[in-house]
Amino acid sequence: MTMRLTYNKHEKLKSQKAIEKLFVAGKSVSAYPLRLVYLKNDDALKVGVSVSKRNFKLAVHRIRIKRLLREGYRLNKTMLIDYNIESYTLMILYIGKEMPDFVTIDKKMKALLTKFNDQISKQDHK
Repeated sequence: MTMRLTYNKHEKLKSQKAIEKLFVAGKSVSAYPLRLVYLKNDDALKVGVSVSKRNFKLAVHRIRIKRLLREGYRLNKTMLIDYNIESYTLMILYIGKEMPDFVTIDKKMKALLTKFNDQISKQDHK
């Protein structure tokens, strides 16, 4: 059975309440220039991406980076599914100051999701 690498509407983090709760009570892991803020929830896996307006004044640059982040997540989300990570709220933040390319984003996304998996498995074993 092959899994489709999609990033559907039901996976997207849209709820303002959930986002606020995530930043108040969530934990984070980093793989510069990416940072992942996460929080366990009762629902399905929800993922959002964000780029700081402070670092990237032009909307076209922020949108480009968000597209790269979503694509990096979409191609590497099997790492989460392999570890049975299903009920989490995740926000992927780009914290760098220079315009990235896809190869960098892809490599760092893999490192970030690996760190996240390690962190979650440590918490589960406690």
